[in-house]
Order: sequence, then structure tokens, then C-alpha cells
Amino acid sequence: MALAQSRVEEFARDGAGVVEVEGRAYFIDGVLPGEVVEFEMRKKRRGKFLGRLTRIIQPSPDRVVPRCEYFGVCGGCAQQHIEPAAQLAFKEKALFDALTQTAKTLPENRLPPICASIWHYRRKARAGIRHVPKKGGILVGFRERNSSYITSLMSCATLDAGLSELLPGLHELLQRLSCPERIPQLEMVAADNALALVLRHLQPLCEADRALLREFARREGVQFFLQPGGLDTVAPLWPESPQALYYRLDDYDLKMEFAPTDFIQVNGPANERMIELAMRLLAPTLDDDILDLFCGLGNFTLPIARSGARVLGVEGEAGLVDRGRENAARNGLANAAFEVADLHQPTALGRKFEKVLLDPPRSGAVDVVKSLIPEIDPRVIVYASCNPATFARDAGILTHLHGYKMTHAGVIDMFPHTAGIESMARFEREG
Repeated sequence: MALAQSRVEEFARDGAGVVEVEGRAYFIDGVLPGEVVEFEMRKKRRGKFLGRLTRIIQPSPDRVVPRCEYFGVCGGCAQQHIEPAAQLAFKEKALFDALTQTAKTLPENRLPPICASIWHYRRKARAGIRHVPKKGGILVGFRERNSSYITSLMSCATLDAGLSELLPGLHELLQRLSCPERIPQLEMVAADNALALVLRHLQPLCEADRALLREFARREGVQFFLQPGGLDTVAPLWPESPQALYYRLDDYDLKMEFAPTDFIQVNGPANERMIELAMRLLAPTLDDDILDLFCGLGNFTLPIARSGARVLGVEGEAGLVDRGRENAARNGLANAAFEVADLHQPTALGRKFEKVLLDPPRSGAVDVVKSLIPEIDPRVIVYASCNPATFARDAGILTHLHGYKMTHAGVIDMFPHTAGIESMARFEREG
């Protein structure tokens, strides 16, 4: 492979650095904008040319030594080599560049970035499992960057500390099972009250296997669940009747119960600060009727209800809606209601709302902003996003087609050391 030298121009959206050689862009992991690097030019893959870093000739002042020994191989993190403040600056630039280029608009006010825990913050993760005898047997970890291979992890600097400490024992445990080649993944959850593991297995486990898993769960003090099929097959192994998992939102005196496979925000402290920001931008009052779209199990819905406003949470997954209703009742909130609806299809609710909160998945909320927002006719919209590209697309629709102005926008460091960008913006109807 030929070697080349060049200056890194910018970051791509996945955190790789972009360099240009003879009019061709190469994408290189582990480099920073402004650095002069030597790299190996590789063939085109998945529509782009890749490079492999061989030497840093002129390092960036923002470069730091990665904390994790697996960084550079494991695909879980892309930015541990960057000073944390610089990570935030790069994420801010990505957000506002997307708004400039796609939405053709910028906020009247840029919010200061929100950051919280940056190490051992990840309270939920899905680890891959592979049985590879040539590499010593069972591998447990995350996929390698740009690869389907698994990085075998004995620790993780971003995973909850309690979950990280389980990794060596999990390797040993899974190696002892009778069918390690038929076990593809492990869901790991750190609730406020317990650690939980959900083991996906593609063939029935024998009683000896179950005994090994139960003994591990008892010894480590974790809840263990089995998943032989879809999500509806998840069932507790030990204890037989486990205590419900929960996280607390102390500022709102809320206890949020959830199932081990439910979606929750992975960074608990950052989530609390994000809710605080949403409440400030939404400014709910006792007279408001508020709509929370893509509400999940009520992460925003119930804090809104605690303010005294009437709130309707809408979510496409029936199990999460059930959990939301149960959490509302458990927390004594009669002013919070929940409905099931597919928000990725044109939807009609048949009523208007003064304010709307949007928290869609990475695909964004294009059907909502195109058809539902004009029907609802809210005065204020607060939009939480985990993808600047789809957010910028939707922001363009709100501002140019529906006459909203973007009053505020900023980033939330929900995923430190990764290329993931969480953001929040407030829109207000003009006129």
C-alpha cells in the first residue's frame, strides 16, 4: 500500500478525520483536524476511500492519551484521544454546520453545551458474543471499528463501573456453557437499584447451563434474564421474581420503573440535565396542554406532568406506553396520559396543543413535522435529537414551511468519547 502525507481538514460525521490527496478524500480514524499525518492509502470501501494512520508528524494541542487500552480497535469510542472540551467544540461545530448547510438557518441564541459524567457513564449497553476458538474461545465486547469482528473486553472505561467489573467473569461463565456458539449477545443494564443481564440464546439451555448462570447471578448479586426469541420471550432466571428496575429523577420526585430491554437514556446525569433544559425551554404552566411525541416510558412526560400541566405522551411501542401509564399512576400523576401511535406514518390526533416536545430516534420526525405539527398548531416546540442530519432536515421544514423561528439550540454531551451528538432546540411560531 502507498503512503502519503497530508493535513487533516475536518471530522466526518462518524468521527474519522478527512484528508485530501490529489483531489481524493480519505477517511482516517484516530486523527484530529489540523494535524499533519502519514497514512496508508487503502482501496475504496462502502463508497469512500479509507486510510490507515501510520505516523503523526505534527500533533494537535487537543490530543491526549486515551484512557482505555482497547481504544483504536474497539468501535465503542471514537474520540478518547481528544481533550473533552475539544470534543464538545467539535460536536457543536457539527450541529451548527448541519443547520447552516441543510436547514439554512441558525438559532437566535446558542445554548452553552451541557456535560456531566464522561467516564463509566453508560448504564445500558448491548455486548456482542462470539465463540472463536482460534482467539481463545469466547469473546465478549463491542464491534471493532469498521468491522463485524468483536473486540474482547475485560474492562470498559465508558461502561458503568459495576457492569465493567463483570466482564472478566462473564468471559469465564459463557466459556463454560454447553452451546457458546449459539449465544450472540448480552444486554447489560445498570439501574439505580440493581444490575441486570439479558442473555440472548439461539437454542434451549440445558439445566447444567441454567445452574451455572444462576450461581453467577447469586455470587455477583445481579438479576439474570434469558431471551430465547423476540423481546416478548424475555423472562427472569434469577431471582425468579426480581425487583423492578428503576432510575430516579430526584428534582421531580419521580421513580421511573423500566424493563431490562426498554430504551432509556444511557447517561443518567446527562439525562437529568437534559430534562432540566427541556423544562426551562418548554416552561410548562398549569394552563398548558402539552404533547410529548416519541415519549418512551415517560422520561419527559412525567416531569412535565409534575409541573402541573396536562400532558399526553405518544409512543409507537405498546410496552413502553404501558410502562408510562404505570409510572404515572405509581407517581400519583393523573394529569399524564399515554397513547400508542406510529409516528413514522402520517398521524392525526384531532386536537390542538399549546406546546410540543419531540424526542425522536435517529431517523428524526419528518412525518410529524410535515403533517402533524400543522394540525396541532403549537406555539412552542422543543426538539431533542440524537442525529444532527435528521434534526437539520426537520428544522428546515419547521422554519421555512411552517413559519417557526429557532430561538435556542445547543449540544448535550450524552455520549462522551463517541461521535454521537445529542442536541436540543426550541422553536416558536412567528406572528
